[in-house]
Amino acid sequence: MQTRESINHTIDTGPAKFGVVVIGRNEGQRLVTCLRSVSTAAAVVYVDSNSTDGSVQVARELGAEVIELDPSIPFTAARARNAGFARLLTIIPDVPYVQFVDGDCELASGWPKAAVAFLDCQADAAAVCGRLRERHPDRSVYNWLCDKEWDRPAGEVRAFAGNVMIRAEALKGVGGYREDVIAGEEEELSVRLRQANWRLWRLTDEMALHDAAMLHFSQWWKRSSRAGYAFAQGAYLHGALPERFGVRESCRALVWGFAVPVACVVSAVVFYPMGLMAWLIFPVQLCRLAMKNPGKFDDRIKLSSFQVAARFPELVGALKFYRDHLHGGQPKIIEYK
Repeated sequence: MQTRESINHTIDTGPAKFGVVVIGRNEGQRLVTCLRSVSTAAAVVYVDSNSTDGSVQVARELGAEVIELDPSIPFTAARARNAGFARLLTIIPDVPYVQFVDGDCELASGWPKAAVAFLDCQADAAAVCGRLRERHPDRSVYNWLCDKEWDRPAGEVRAFAGNVMIRAEALKGVGGYREDVIAGEEEELSVRLRQANWRLWRLTDEMALHDAAMLHFSQWWKRSSRAGYAFAQGAYLHGALPERFGVRESCRALVWGFAVPVACVVSAVVFYPMGLMAWLIFPVQLCRLAMKNPGKFDDRIKLSSFQVAARFPELVGALKFYRDHLHGGQPKIIEYK
């Protein structure tokens, strides 16, 4: 295990180009791997959300500055990242860039240099991300789906995810992450950064390995439900023209998760037995998506099957948001592991 002294030696002698904020909860060995991968940063802040597996002690032993969030206030990734960023600024007030890393990820060794070089040259870029890969895509179809989700084209993008290097000036300028956003807080931040005339980029460089550890259908359902919540909240916050953020995804869940099934049931009852053919719209939609998806035929069918199925948990997540919003209750984070 790398000691506090070895990490501090790197911090003392390396350039203060970027700091790191790691957030986590009960990540176990994944957190050890994560913290070791970011030891070349000028400073590392670990923000813990009430772990019970010894994560706090492990992080301190590895030399990270540790923040333990008050459990009486609902946990969100946005809250954790803001707390970590604020502490990082007390350690290095003039740090130009901050790399955010989720505790279940391992940063690629060459990524910080590539990201810093890009931001140094691209003065109007607020944030840059790279290729995120799933560590064990062969362990379950759900891990495989994550890897496919993150395989996106490089270039200028409209949004980034949790693992990203951000210009500190830009993050401070828009007030950080919104702490009342319990899912999709990175995409919501991306909207505000673009509205402030910053640009966002994805590079072809390898950025990190992610360990989703999704082995069960229930985990996939919760993760998809969280996405539905994020779409609905995003549409509520930024759904007006010209942004229309989250509107398409929310409408898609409403149509395919509710309207189409109801129409099929009505058709089957009213026009039985011919009305049963209305259900063929789902295999037709599956085939349409399979034709659009890249890769081998089997992979395209598998991916499109889950894309069709995801509309149902996404609808559940959207309904949870509307319930929370209408009742004025405090939303609770949706965890899938």
